[in-house]
Amino acid sequence: MSPTIRAAAIQMDANLAPTPERLRRAERLVRQAAQAGAQLVVLPELFNTGYGYTSENFRRAEPITGQTVTWLRQTAAEYHVHLAGSLMLLDEGEIYNALLLLAPDGRMWRYDKRYPWGWERAYFRGGKGITVAQTDLGDIGLMVCWDTAHRDLWREYAGQVNLMVISSCPPDVTNPTFVFQSGEQVTFDDFGRVGGLLKDTGRLLFGEMVNQQTAWLGVPTVQTVGTGHIRTALPNGFLSMLSFLPVAPKLIKYLSRGRDIQVECDFIQGCKIVDGGGNVQTELEQAQGETFTVAEVVLPDRKAQPNRPQPKSLLPGVTYLSSDIVLPSLMLPIYRRGVRQVLGGG
Repeated sequence: MSPTIRAAAIQMDANLAPTPERLRRAERLVRQAAQAGAQLVVLPELFNTGYGYTSENFRRAEPITGQTVTWLRQTAAEYHVHLAGSLMLLDEGEIYNALLLLAPDGRMWRYDKRYPWGWERAYFRGGKGITVAQTDLGDIGLMVCWDTAHRDLWREYAGQVNLMVISSCPPDVTNPTFVFQSGEQVTFDDFGRVGGLLKDTGRLLFGEMVNQQTAWLGVPTVQTVGTGHIRTALPNGFLSMLSFLPVAPKLIKYLSRGRDIQVECDFIQGCKIVDGGGNVQTELEQAQGETFTVAEVVLPDRKAQPNRPQPKSLLPGVTYLSSDIVLPSLMLPIYRRGVRQVLGGG
């Protein structure tokens, strides 16, 4: 008989809030999930702060000895669960988006987000390698959000794991509204053909693409997301607007107001548990708000290499160009300046 575990995926409101408040809300959900029999509980990306493009992120990055990691360790022990969640981690002069998995006995595994998405590169750097957490529940592979768009990363986990954990908090930047101080608004409908290519691709990624890659890997996946609606300033808004001009020339009339631009959007649905065949066992709706879902997860008897070609990406190439190259390169100066300020060097 194949081994089974009971896993919980937690969905939290993604708006920024003080860390003590967010930890209290997370503790309530973890407690309820544990009472429902969960052995593995997965929190969303940046669960301890919320999601936003703000210089406050630099001051909220924590060391490994900080309050959030201490809370993760104590909560895993108190409720006797394996507990995962990501935070901005300050480590040796750099900030990472680190997904930590804590066992009840205090063992800890760490995975640093490999591919910071677009504007995120203003606040943390990318990591290296993969992490296979050899837990009492099985060997668990770790990813964070935009990492899931990268087929090479899925390949690195092939034949190495019994289960995948993906901690995410994806704002639906493929259905954004850009808002200027004057009140004028721009959407992807104003971006012409490229806007049409990008629109709704986030829902494809965290929906069908994750399901397809899970089926190819042949092991179950537990994925979390945030929920709610955010409005946040863009880091380096002027240069961000400038980078859009080759695909949306009509935006030139807004260029002088780029420094005051904000983006607002909902978050993408995808708080779910998917079996090793790529079938969704349970999934939360965004309208359900801050809650969790639980399912029995059947782990494979043995770790085997996929026996068929890997599914292609469902995303257009321009998505990777913008998200992995153009926008991150514009964000680097913000990151370097912010880290210097955190460390007292500028």
